[in-house]
Amino acid sequence: MPVVTLAHHAVRVLKSPAPWFALALGLNAAAAQAGDMASWLPDTDARVVDQRPAQPQDRFYPLAPLRKISGQLRMEGRLDAHGELESLTQEYPAERTLVALFEQARGALHEPGSQVVFWCQGRDCGESSLWANEVFGNARLFGADDQQAFMLQRQDARTLVALYGVTRGNRRVALHVERLVADKPLGVLLPTPSTLLRELRSSGRLEFADLIDAPQPEWVALIARGLNLDSTLRVGVCGTHAQAWQQALYSQGVRQGRLSLCDQGQALSLERLR
Repeated sequence: MPVVTLAHHAVRVLKSPAPWFALALGLNAAAAQAGDMASWLPDTDARVVDQRPAQPQDRFYPLAPLRKISGQLRMEGRLDAHGELESLTQEYPAERTLVALFEQARGALHEPGSQVVFWCQGRDCGESSLWANEVFGNARLFGADDQQAFMLQRQDARTLVALYGVTRGNRRVALHVERLVADKPLGVLLPTPSTLLRELRSSGRLEFADLIDAPQPEWVALIARGLNLDSTLRVGVCGTHAQAWQQALYSQGVRQGRLSLCDQGQALSLERLR
């Protein structure tokens, strides 16, 4: 069963990076530049329809459904950054499905230490036309609102990778991937509650590698909000401090009896039971 490991940090901007963090900047930036974006997308029957080399650019990424109200772009959360942006868009024959192609690309993007910040599917992403025109500036990415998916993943201290897929009007799937190497550290990020729940449903298990000690308030609030999005989900809470986490989650409104205890491992992990 796949396991998703999440970093342990709240959303805030770091004033001065720790020594290990500064070292990671240089090493990971070099690795990012050497990476081949084409390897992230399925290549069977693929046709490159748009490719843009790295160039300085401002970029924002929605962290919630994208809407336009009274002519104004609206979203409940967003991430803004400036840096070197490069992108690749490929199109696939009509017999290929968005679900299969997006999942294959998502798997190729996963790296040790990477962290998914936001993941949406279908109408939960909002309007496809806004993603195509307002976010990516690429009309080839316009398609059906219920046939789209987006994932924003942090690769390291300064690197974001965005993956967007949509089924177009001609029934062909378009996949778009882009990498932004920011000018400065992005700060530390938490996934959205809906993203955490989607990852738990998808992988069956989440490991919080840095949550070894007593419950952290920001993570308790986040996990509780994620679990409360699906009140039918039963979850195993594992780790040295599993009982303390269980009680903390109950105090944040998770219904009694939904959480079972296990002592597997030291760090906190959650396991989908049913």
